[in-house]
Amino acid sequence: MDFIFATNRLYAQSPEGKLLAEVTFPARDANRVNVDHVFVDEALRGQGIAGKMMEMVCDHAKGLGIMIVAKCPFAIEWFKKHPERQDVVINVKTSKKTT
Repeated sequence: MDFIFATNRLYAQSPEGKLLAEVTFPARDANRVNVDHVFVDEALRGQGIAGKMMEMVCDHAKGLGIMIVAKCPFAIEWFKKHPERQDVVINVKTSKKTT
């Protein structure tokens, strides 16, 4: 699946133009974006597409030197499961276990 970055948006569409997957992240201010919407077409769910897009958005934000505020329930839960991404998220904290 080919993903397309547009202004404050990462998405994929079918050759016919149907939206297949999307993450939107409008600017909150000059240093932060809100991840406010994560969507994957029902027929494609369970394949890790949303997680792959979240990784791409995190890398994009890090490359721009901006932080993410997770607003979408999926994004909040995703960040809770990925403590290694605490470097780009502001409002979701996880506890890293040390052994």
